[in-house]
Amino acid sequence: MTLHDDAVRALKDWTAPETDDGAQEQLRLDYLDHLLAHPDGLWRSCLPAHITASAVVVDPAHERVLLTLHPKVGRWLQMGGHCEPEDALLGAAALREATEESGIAGLRLLESDGRPLPARLDRHRVHCPGRDRPENVHLDVQYVAVAPAGAEATISEESLDLRWFSYDALPELADRSVRSLVARARELTG
Repeated sequence: MTLHDDAVRALKDWTAPETDDGAQEQLRLDYLDHLLAHPDGLWRSCLPAHITASAVVVDPAHERVLLTLHPKVGRWLQMGGHCEPEDALLGAAALREATEESGIAGLRLLESDGRPLPARLDRHRVHCPGRDRPENVHLDVQYVAVAPAGAEATISEESLDLRWFSYDALPELADRSVRSLVARARELTG
């Protein structure tokens, strides 16, 4: 199975939450249409849009979330980024990014039937690295990564800051997407 096949399977198998008047379900269908139209739809070279993978790192026992202050965006975000050729599964790409950017070994993605379970989808405009790159769209598949007991985060070179926040005290510079993802993570791990 290719990464493309896994992404299609993950999106086909995922049941969108019913709390947003169908917006998540419409995104799911849009992502599937994108993958159907673009065999290269998971790679940053696919323009004007490509699939990305992210994971919000949570510590449910302490009701907190780990966020990174993104240097280019200037906002507190979950960990995530582009898929790489070595990623066999879309969830594995999200877990790799979360592990690299948090420095925490032993993160565990929430699963259903032994497979990583997406939590939400988010579509947003970005400029990928490179001066000659046009603005494009990230079709982000968002997961929840549970930190092991006693986990200590280590800031990476991809971040200006890395910090734990209480679910009820997210930073002002966390956007609507992050707030929605944290709420969903809280619901799934509660």
